[in-house]
Amino acid sequence: MPIYWAFLTYMLLKPGEENHEYWFMFSGIDKALHLSIFAALGFCFMAAFPRIKFSYFIQIILIYAFLTEILQEEMGLGRSMENLDIIADTIGCLIGYYIYKVLAKRFL
Repeated sequence: MPIYWAFLTYMLLKPGEENHEYWFMFSGIDKALHLSIFAALGFCFMAAFPRIKFSYFIQIILIYAFLTEILQEEMGLGRSMENLDIIADTIGCLIGYYIYKVLAKRFL
């Protein structure tokens, strides 16, 4: 969990680069990436702390999402704060939470 969180922080705050067009890229790929990495974060967080209350879980993840977006804007390294990224982060962590709950109910 800490390794994934550190890697995620690095990836979210690293300087922006010029994107090259690849066959798999589409409009909105960054939102899909935000959703998927926060789904993985939500799942890993629940796996590490399975007894945490939902209200604490959502507060911690949302504070992290807001802080990374604010830092992207303030650091001035070619990244910018986007409200849709925060929405994608929120939806992603909720997906990760519910996937964990479904799998835990079925297999634990």
